[in-house]
Amino acid sequence: MRVADFDYELPEELIAQHPLDRRDAARMLVVERAQGQWRDSAFSELPAEIAAGDVIVINNTRVFPARLTGRREPTGGRVELLLLRRHEARNHSQIENETQACDESRQWIVLARPARRLEIGTRISFGEGRLRAEVLGAFDDGQRLVRFACDDDFDALLEEVGQTPLPPYIRRSGADAPVEDRERYQTIYAQRRGAIAAPTAGLHFTRRVLDELQARGVHLAEVTLHVGYGTFAPVRVDDLSVHQVAPERYEIDSEAAASINNAKKRGRRIIAIGTTTVRALESAVDAAGRVAASAGETCLTITPGHQFRAVDALLTNFHLPRSSLLVLVGAFAGRELALAAYAHAVKSRYRFYSYGDCMLIS
Repeated sequence: MRVADFDYELPEELIAQHPLDRRDAARMLVVERAQGQWRDSAFSELPAEIAAGDVIVINNTRVFPARLTGRREPTGGRVELLLLRRHEARNHSQIENETQACDESRQWIVLARPARRLEIGTRISFGEGRLRAEVLGAFDDGQRLVRFACDDDFDALLEEVGQTPLPPYIRRSGADAPVEDRERYQTIYAQRRGAIAAPTAGLHFTRRVLDELQARGVHLAEVTLHVGYGTFAPVRVDDLSVHQVAPERYEIDSEAAASINNAKKRGRRIIAIGTTTVRALESAVDAAGRVAASAGETCLTITPGHQFRAVDALLTNFHLPRSSLLVLVGAFAGRELALAAYAHAVKSRYRFYSYGDCMLIS
């Protein structure tokens, strides 16, 4: 199947630029796969859609301020880095041996802009010189290996001088980004630091909604998948069979696995909150449908034809055309039904993407 089969037209004004005043005020399109139909609803009505004994699975990853804006030395040219992942020297044999011996906790693979001006040896300063970096290696697609240096605790300083790594379709001036987005581009249950993008379906949850779900007898299970660049990187091939999502770290503990497996034994549904949760669960499930407690990296790429063994329903936001996320939704709901539901959402003026509305596919 081709990525062009997952395209649609979206008016630019439907791309949500700011979150709603209330997290749970989003609209929700309920898509019923068995009936091949949909209906308009609201996220605040989610508890009414879930039965007692069902399990909602959330991704408790926490976004860290992975975007840095600094200046090249000595010219002062503006540089922007997006921290993608900590560097493991064994993966890049072309880097010289003395580089491998350095403190790897401060070596990162980053996405750089403008990459063409960041040659090996370039030095960059951030936060009035409190944080410094040197380019050690150059890779494809604008990626660079950099080593950071500072006199303070690196992670604490990053929290201070870094910025929330918003997707490029959310436009911000430097002044208004930190105040609004530091809190709203984060789920209320975010715990485990490590993501460079939020699991956006979870942004709608409030304590009231969670309490109402639990009062109805719905169980809650937590997994972790640290959302990385691979989740939202463009699909650069036409043939989906040769596309692969870059590896992302995940963990499912024994408590979550037991809750999911016990519910399945009783014939209850597993509702994944977000595509990242789907990928974590489907990476850890066996042929019999049992989810194993596990941790590691997953590069699972879900395309039409994938047999879903762990997930019975999915709450997700609306995704970009030709994206791996829309392909996953098409694999779960069926391509034709998914695109027809998207066409309805466009016509009905739903809000799209990270700060937008959501859909429940059951």
